[in-house]
Amino acid sequence: MVRRVLALRAGRIALVILSVVALLAIAGPLVAPDRATTTPLLGVSGDHWLGTDYLGRDVFSRLLEGSRDSVVGSVLVALVALVVGTVPGLLSVLLGRVFEWTTLRLADTLVALPFLVFAVAVTALLGNGLTQAMVVTGVLVSPLFYRVTRAATMSVAHSQYVEAARISGASIGWIVRRHVWAKVLPPVAVALAQTIGLGFIIVSSLTFLGIGVQPPAPTWGGLLASDLNYLHYRPFAPAAPALLIMATVWASNLLADAIRDVSGAAGRALVDARKAAQVR
Repeated sequence: MVRRVLALRAGRIALVILSVVALLAIAGPLVAPDRATTTPLLGVSGDHWLGTDYLGRDVFSRLLEGSRDSVVGSVLVALVALVVGTVPGLLSVLLGRVFEWTTLRLADTLVALPFLVFAVAVTALLGNGLTQAMVVTGVLVSPLFYRVTRAATMSVAHSQYVEAARISGASIGWIVRRHVWAKVLPPVAVALAQTIGLGFIIVSSLTFLGIGVQPPAPTWGGLLASDLNYLHYRPFAPAAPALLIMATVWASNLLADAIRDVSGAAGRALVDARKAAQVR
């Protein structure tokens, strides 16, 4: 699948952008050029590439420092949603009607809960930390993976080879590994790529409101909110974090589209078309 994604221009663009964002998250806090406090609300200059904020902190340095929490938070949302949604989605088709009914009602309940209100409530109970807020948000997003996994599993659960495996005494784990997972993986990969982009939006929204981050720790969403009262002095201030968030979300959706395009029958048709073109 990776080779097929790389064969598409959209896939290459998405992976390049996401690789740059990942590099910022890994190396950004280590190479931030200036953490010293200077004159507040300075414009762009050679010493301060993006100026300084209302407390005199170098904005470019804080943008680099905040990349790690922003990326880790969005990935944490996606991974929690993946685990919480995928496993019940698989088992709801294979373990019988009681488990199926229970998980369906839980998924419906999570869909009905407003994630922002719920995240605020949990933060008030457990403390204002990024991990708590992102885990709760990941649980609220998990119905996406539950429904995608359940639909993909249902398409193969009653096939002849799965029924034959059950009759022969194969365990559920063996059936999932041997017959089901290969059918479930492509739509789950699409949902994961989309959820990473959704995670950036959620992390940025919560940190914009001051939820999930402890000041003075920077995040991209926090940088969007930091100078709202001083836009008259620095009208360009929100541009850099906003562009980073937009580029990351766009790349995640672009990657999801590329994975969708190379999966299943569409992917086989793409490979066949390219082989035919090479023969010509």
